[in-house]
Amino acid sequence: MTESSTVTRFDPRVHATRLTRAADLAAERDLAGLVFGTGPDLQYLIGSAVSSHERLTALVFDDRGRATLVLPAVERGSLADCAVGEVDCAVRLWEDGEDPHLIVADLLDIAAGSRLGVGAGLTADHLLPILEATGAAPVLAGEVLRELFMRKDDAELAQLTAAGAAIDRVHARVPAMLRPGRTEAEVGEEIAAAIVEEGHSAVDFVIVGSGPNGANPHHDVSDRVLAAGDVVVVDIGGTWGAGYHSDCTRTYVLGANAEAEAVYAVLRRAQEAAVAAVRPGVTAAEIDAVARGAIAGAGYGEAFIHRTGHGIGLSLHEEPFIMAGNDLVLEEGMCFSVEPGIYLADRFGMRLEDIVAVTADGARTLNNGDRALVAAGAGEH
Repeated sequence: MTESSTVTRFDPRVHATRLTRAADLAAERDLAGLVFGTGPDLQYLIGSAVSSHERLTALVFDDRGRATLVLPAVERGSLADCAVGEVDCAVRLWEDGEDPHLIVADLLDIAAGSRLGVGAGLTADHLLPILEATGAAPVLAGEVLRELFMRKDDAELAQLTAAGAAIDRVHARVPAMLRPGRTEAEVGEEIAAAIVEEGHSAVDFVIVGSGPNGANPHHDVSDRVLAAGDVVVVDIGGTWGAGYHSDCTRTYVLGANAEAEAVYAVLRRAQEAAVAAVRPGVTAAEIDAVARGAIAGAGYGEAFIHRTGHGIGLSLHEEPFIMAGNDLVLEEGMCFSVEPGIYLADRFGMRLEDIVAVTADGARTLNNGDRALVAAGAGEH
């Protein structure tokens, strides 16, 4: 386990910088204010993982960039677990019987029709009353402030790098777990334990797709028994440190399978080409086209049935999405998966996934384990 796994909170100066940047960008984008609900946005800006359920918790920026956390009084104990007391952010506690939406409206104090940036975590039961009280015109904050949330800072990159190395260590242990006679579920349980043993605070997901199950990209685990010659897709991820995520897929084979080796050579070339194409100035759609073109050129175009990748950070899936039609221009600091797949229905599937970070002149892979079609144990369980 690395030392980075013990970092569960960032230095308050990190959050202070993010708050200032959010306020500055809101002014530049002509937003009259910002409102964020619980979830990744709140965790990013002030380090708070509080969940207040039906009661409104919101981080509000007025038109002068002043930040206020509107928090149910019953949740005041959560203040000790975030950066609010150490950054320039006021706190407005409210008690049952008060209308928190009017509190937000008073803090904003904006004219009807003004553009209000709202976070994706603000649920409709809170957003609609806020809009009714303010008369504001809502825009998604994540889209207007894309460079704030999509470009990872140094603290985030350190977390994602450590998470990637940890999940690589888990994959290095997987071949010994894959043996004929074991079920997918048994292997999945052992992998889940390894994810925690390698430093993650929680298991996000474990996919063990053997034989025909591997042709379903979102297969989980089942009671199917592994057999010699099986191709096995193992896609795993966990939560690390301050709430960042790992996500990595490798494909294994139990013994010899000449057809799988030939198909996998196509997949690996496609993934390598897509990673090599990543650099600032290229669009997300162009990266998708590189991977898709390589697979289609080998005759497997119809077997690649999902996007090439997704962003990752405090959310497991977030912008940027690497897919056709997304003309978002990549910038230094963006992090996302590159994970083409080939899925042959009723036979087998395969996927190769690494997380990459866009650098000034290319990409840095955050997963660096063996990318070959790894031969797993062929002995009977």
